[in-house]
Amino acid sequence: MSTVDMLGYEKEGWAQSFRHIAGVDEVGRGCLFGDVVAAAVILPAGLIIEGVDDSKKLTAKKRDALYELIMEQALTVSVGYVDSTVIDEINIKQAARLAMRKAVEGLSQQPDYMLVDAEKVDLPVPQCAIIKGDANSQSIAAASIVAKVTRDRLCEGLWEEMYPDYGIKIHKGYATKLHREQIKLLGVTPMHRRSFIGNILAEQEQLSFF
Repeated sequence: MSTVDMLGYEKEGWAQSFRHIAGVDEVGRGCLFGDVVAAAVILPAGLIIEGVDDSKKLTAKKRDALYELIMEQALTVSVGYVDSTVIDEINIKQAARLAMRKAVEGLSQQPDYMLVDAEKVDLPVPQCAIIKGDANSQSIAAASIVAKVTRDRLCEGLWEEMYPDYGIKIHKGYATKLHREQIKLLGVTPMHRRSFIGNILAEQEQLSFF
């Protein structure tokens, strides 16, 4: 799908006289480690940023380049974070929604309409939940890129420095073989989501026993 085609939902909003339409998305929902990170982006009406697409379809180099363009051209961008402790307390679905709400609340210009990737943001703002929104809306795709680049940079920088033996910069916190093996070998960190890794911890206990 081309970027022009990805303005369909935005055009519907503009036709209803909405002027500040925020795209909202999150990343890190399926990770074993680290925050779930959401982004909210309001782009100028009618702006087309060539190449913007679902962040999962883009190379890291392309995401980085588009991230810079989005940050330069957006009216406002905000990122929301929810850490592993809260994820374990309220579950990942609610944590993702909370991160989205934080991202929207952090915008310097509050939206009058929101396009959200397959979720509902707990705010009194008109909104449309779009299945596979990051592949069908430029605003949501832009948010997915901002959230993905932000989280990846944490994995490659701060979080890798904090826990250098876990390979965070390689697997980005997902449940790869390397990550599971390091959890079994070294145990969990305060940033691991204990509600996600019960089976891995059980295996670790069995290995310790034998």
